[in-house]
Amino acid sequence: MINPAPILHVEDREDDQFFLKRAFDAVGIQNTIHFLNDGQIAVDYLSGQAPYADRQAYPIPCLIILDLKLPQLHGLDVLKWIRAHREFKSIVVVILSSSPLRNDVDLAYEAGVNSFIVKPLTADQMTNIARLVKEYWLETNEFPSVCEMKDPPRKLGVKPPRRFKV
Repeated sequence: MINPAPILHVEDREDDQFFLKRAFDAVGIQNTIHFLNDGQIAVDYLSGQAPYADRQAYPIPCLIILDLKLPQLHGLDVLKWIRAHREFKSIVVVILSSSPLRNDVDLAYEAGVNSFIVKPLTADQMTNIARLVKEYWLETNEFPSVCEMKDPPRKLGVKPPRRFKV
């Protein structure tokens, strides 16, 4: 069974957002996808800053697909921010970047990325990546309990519910 958890896609290029969404549709991924086009906006979303304070409308994602080269805040800085905050450090983050540079890959893993994928050149290749995301991350992988929270902390610094071990 596919996990219905929301997905956050942080990508500044609308055509890349479109092709990922089309590939997800082609393989039957029906999860809600929130598209953001800026690294700082991604941090604002995750931290529940306005206009993202309503967690019913903007839930904590269990999978973040993150580009590296983003306006305002680089993807690696977003990743480091995520991993520095206890509330979010267990969220699965997959880098989907056009950069095949070994240094970018190494820095992403040092910062705590779960997977690094180089953006494909064709629609068929993107569909194959979408199929792998579906099969592994959404059907096989077990997400952490933060993904099952009905009312996650609204702001950073708020104590997590009792079911979290602090």
